[in-house]
Amino acid sequence: MNNKELAIKLLDRIPESKMYYIINILEEAAIPEEEPNAETIEAFQELENEGGNVFDGSAHDFLQMMLED
Repeated sequence: MNNKELAIKLLDRIPESKMYYIINILEEAAIPEEEPNAETIEAFQELENEGGNVFDGSAHDFLQMMLED
């Protein structure tokens, strides 16, 4: 039995009162994953190579700094 067949079989055992939660989980899982763009991949690689900048401050200060640029 593959995973899809097992999931369908288990659905029959879930009470109607809990089906709302299962539907939400299935809807979320059905959304295709987005592939990161080239800029994001480059940023990940920079961090993996111990590069990048570290900000030491509050979120408010960080946003202020970003808005100034």
